[in-house]
Amino acid sequence: MALDRFQDFLSALVAKQRALFVGSEQESIVDLLTKLMGTSGEVSGIVTARQALDHYVGLSEDQKLAFFQNLESSFNADETLVNLAYQAYAKNPCSQTLNKLSLTTEPRRLELLRRLNQTPGATHELVSMRTDLLKFLKQQPELKTVDDDFVRMFTSWFGRGFLQLETINWSTSAAILERIIRYEAVHEIRDWDDLRSRIDPLNRRCFAYFHPALVDEPLIFVEVALLNELPGAIAPILESGGGEVGRSSDFNTAVFYSISNCQPGLRNISFGNFLIKQVVQELQSEFPSIKTFVTLSPVPGFSHWLLNKSAVADDGDRSQLSELKAEAQALSQNQTAESITENADLLRKAVFNYLVQAKKGKFPLDPVARFHLGNGASLHQIHPRADCSDKGMQQSLSAMVNYLYDLRSIESNHESYASEGIVHFNDKLKSLLTKS
Repeated sequence: MALDRFQDFLSALVAKQRALFVGSEQESIVDLLTKLMGTSGEVSGIVTARQALDHYVGLSEDQKLAFFQNLESSFNADETLVNLAYQAYAKNPCSQTLNKLSLTTEPRRLELLRRLNQTPGATHELVSMRTDLLKFLKQQPELKTVDDDFVRMFTSWFGRGFLQLETINWSTSAAILERIIRYEAVHEIRDWDDLRSRIDPLNRRCFAYFHPALVDEPLIFVEVALLNELPGAIAPILESGGGEVGRSSDFNTAVFYSISNCQPGLRNISFGNFLIKQVVQELQSEFPSIKTFVTLSPVPGFSHWLLNKSAVADDGDRSQLSELKAEAQALSQNQTAESITENADLLRKAVFNYLVQAKKGKFPLDPVARFHLGNGASLHQIHPRADCSDKGMQQSLSAMVNYLYDLRSIESNHESYASEGIVHFNDKLKSLLTKS
């Protein structure tokens, strides 16, 4: 590929030119960043960027923290220039002075990231750099401004137009397949045979997004089972190995049963909404008989919500929701398969009310619900005893959910959810709703 040849050329150029920068290998990371921001030559900028990134990799955890603190304190916008630009705009509010004000208020960190990214392989290293930064945010909240700039830059670099959808199958390179095994975050892939059972049969598919700057590194991938009925449990999908395969014309339902983000450094950069919708188009083209697109999704926040006593009303007039939680809490103390079966209706009702009424701001508290509802899906069915693995019992007392992607209502669902936080659900579930 032309891009690969160009990257190889740049890498060779950097290696050759570094020999000319005698003594620069001993410079501190602060000195290298200062030099990088002052360079005007293209080659010297590429070489200095490579030196800075190489130096960063060798820093200790304390030194990395100091590095990010330096970015926060020393690479902001120039306050004097911002004030002058604001005064010019206030005196003459027009598009020209407004544009000048906008450019002046941009933190110098953004230009630093752009300059670091000009050297070969830099995008991957900057994504890894943000992974380090995220580890410090909880104890160092002032670094949120630095993280905001990483997100702003990555949102531009990883825009939809740059993403490449690829089908993952048994002929995919071993390097990528190994990463699929490692990055699977929902249902562990035990070994290579397990992986093959998920991507090789006629009724199994796996799709992933890639970016040209991250070679052989998937950004996000989705695993799909093609069935002729709505699924109510994960074990038949994972354990059948595609054994229920029939004629392709028999498939009427596509089930998205696992979606995994692969790059921690790209957290909060949205790929999944594009991925689901593009995969729907791909499957429709290949299998015209498929009319139903659903997920079989975990409910990862349910048990935590259930056991959070502060969320239960303490006043004498306990609400129906509080009473429901109290009953479900008792169930959680005896979470055997038999007790779940005996209390299936109670569990279904508790999960439904959690997904509809437990909020983070105006949106659902559950992260998986936020993802699918934000994509325009609707809550379709709730299944007790759908995942009786240790993980499934721990996070949701075995319950899983079908979110329905109805192509006729995806856009309207998305708009009402985004603007008002409305949770769309199957009318048949309405009787489960309790008073909060």
